[in-house]
Amino acid sequence: MPAGPTLVIQTAFLGDVILTIPLLQALAERHGPVDVLTTPGAASLIETHPSVRRVIRWDKNGEKGPGAWGLGRELRDQGYQRVYLPHRSVRSALIAKLTGAKERIGFADAPLLSRALYTETHPRDTTKHESVRLLALLGGANSPQPTADWAMALTDADKAKADAWMTANGVRDGFIALAPGSIWGTKRWPYYPELAKLLGNRQVVVIGGKDDSALADSILAAAPNARNSAGQLSLRESAALIKRAAALVTNDSSPLHLATAVGTPILAIFGSTVPAFGYGPIRPGDHVAEIPLDCRPCSSHGPQVCPLGHHNCMKQQSPESVTEQVKALLSGPRGTLRY
Repeated sequence: MPAGPTLVIQTAFLGDVILTIPLLQALAERHGPVDVLTTPGAASLIETHPSVRRVIRWDKNGEKGPGAWGLGRELRDQGYQRVYLPHRSVRSALIAKLTGAKERIGFADAPLLSRALYTETHPRDTTKHESVRLLALLGGANSPQPTADWAMALTDADKAKADAWMTANGVRDGFIALAPGSIWGTKRWPYYPELAKLLGNRQVVVIGGKDDSALADSILAAAPNARNSAGQLSLRESAALIKRAAALVTNDSSPLHLATAVGTPILAIFGSTVPAFGYGPIRPGDHVAEIPLDCRPCSSHGPQVCPLGHHNCMKQQSPESVTEQVKALLSGPRGTLRY
């Protein structure tokens, strides 16, 4: 085993951090458990994983703690042999350089300044799912095949908290989890209240953060049988709750990836973005709801407001059509993950 510890710098969105788990597992098999530099909000997603030795929390917005220059200098004493950079940002590349690591491995399509700070680059196959294409950082023909059982590492405490929440709220196994939120306005399907009502006697649980409280309230008003966990559970506890669900209906947002990482069937509703970007469901039996329009995708993340003013990519997906897809998801076969 090569000398010196390994660092992974992944400071992108929550979903990106979840989808980095297969890379962390592969690196741990090759070099031993790795250190991961990520944001404070994402740290809990990976800090309990056996492939992770230590999580380094960094506020990349600079409100607390050092900037990129100061952090890189602080990490120099750790003696990192190699740094892997799934996030293609210049700041990440600068931190990697300042650690003094001899090997700094990133993607060939990163910004020019980032590439100038790498010692090794690999092509990023944009036709593959994000969790798969990150494995290219391990190098061409020597890159391992992704494991079919990658998952978040939930603790007994996470599971107990989810169980306690279900008991306190009268929720039983077999419920449908709904994740109506997204930080991007055009990714939000507007008819979750109608869907909850159409699901009838099927118990519904809203998943999300504190910022999703207004969306949750609208669902509870339409379906008194619904329950709201938004803002009441941590990210890992929410993942433990999703694991207990019969299915998750979600926008193109982080709950989609939480469900992937715990094996819950998914119906993902796409509008301004498309699964071809590499962030859709990947497990056999999962479903995608979308309609073909010439105007989509309209951006890589999805803008806050529809550029054309109509938001047809979401509004033309009726509650009735999505309800039928939920039923199909629940009755369909489930398979083993295949890449």
